[in-house]
Amino acid sequence: MIITGKKFSKPELSRVINGDRVLEDAAETEEKFRLDHLLVEQHPEYNRSSLQNFIKSGFVVVDGNVAKKPNEKVAKDAKIELHVPPRAKTLPDIPVIYEDDYVIVLNKPSGLLSMAKGEYCPEPTLEDYGLLVHRLDRDTSGVVILAKDKETQKMLRKQFQDRKTHKTYLAVVDGAPKLPAALIDLPIARNLKRPTTFEVNQNGKPSQTYYQVLESKNGKSLLELKPTTGRTHQLRVHLRYLNAPILGDPVYGDEKSAPRLMLHARDLEITIPSSTGNIRKTFHADAPEEFEDVLRRP
Repeated sequence: MIITGKKFSKPELSRVINGDRVLEDAAETEEKFRLDHLLVEQHPEYNRSSLQNFIKSGFVVVDGNVAKKPNEKVAKDAKIELHVPPRAKTLPDIPVIYEDDYVIVLNKPSGLLSMAKGEYCPEPTLEDYGLLVHRLDRDTSGVVILAKDKETQKMLRKQFQDRKTHKTYLAVVDGAPKLPAALIDLPIARNLKRPTTFEVNQNGKPSQTYYQVLESKNGKSLLELKPTTGRTHQLRVHLRYLNAPILGDPVYGDEKSAPRLMLHARDLEITIPSSTGNIRKTFHADAPEEFEDVLRRP
């Protein structure tokens, strides 16, 4: 097919199409790539998500300048440097509740992560002390059990999955539930408007929490909580629904209402292995001093 009778209104574009010259802008575009894509090629030891987080954290320097965005366009021959801070070599001392050849039980402090987020985590986590069996939210303190070998880890995890463990928590809440004691039986689902959070939803997974008010004063209450299911953020979501949010909760309450999330895992009943056979034990960690301090505060 031959097209005739038309002339190009832009001679410069005509010469490009005919192969006489190449536009400088086009050449430059072809030579630039997304920064995170280039990093994936240069650092296959990390996945793309981790590298994107490195960029956002200011760990990547391009031609002497700290990179700003993962989708930043960079020339192929640019000097790209990845400066990942080393992990902390010294681990903080954590109170040991119990230890033998199979398990170690710790009184986890508020602020310690249960597990690393992504491939790189500069701060210590519970995984630095043993094999993870169950998790507590970063800001929740209290009893946590870790395994020392894979077989024990599998045995303990199965008990959590089969609901054969019994857990008791303490929480200081704003106000008080209407009833002094009750079973909260409300399903929980991910909040699609805020995907990192959860909410009571009739289409969610079954979730049950027994609670009892132990003490009330100064417009606050100390509650004993016994969950029979282990949904993410279950206690925090259930109490928020009762209009008695846990104090210091940055997600479901008021972060400034207390110096930390006022939630503590006080007791854990579980079966552990021993040289003479399996034994049932209950591990206990007293409530932190902050709980009484917050209750006393007007």
